[in-house]
Amino acid sequence: MDDKRLPDWVRNLAVEDLNFIRSFLLSSGSLKAMAAEYGVSYPTIRGRLDQLIERLRLAEAERIDPFHARLKDLVAGGEIEPRLARELLDLHRRQVGVETEGKERGYG
Repeated sequence: MDDKRLPDWVRNLAVEDLNFIRSFLLSSGSLKAMAAEYGVSYPTIRGRLDQLIERLRLAEAERIDPFHARLKDLVAGGEIEPRLARELLDLHRRQVGVETEGKERGYG
């Protein structure tokens, strides 16, 4: 399926989130079965599911752009520091603003 036909909330998920959802579906939603599959405790799987649910809720509530959503995921996962995420987001917003202005003025 073409990625453009997928809803934003699916396209914004990290690969590990998609794999988690796949495992959830294949286990018929049994967190106990998922804990066994991943080799972790039930509370660990429950926490992972709660984090995913919260990120989806935040994305829906804020309707943020995919870049911003990915930065939030990276910070939440401890993969980048919040300071770096803010810098990247500022640069991204400036670039998007420049592109938007250019299109509005007929430059792009």
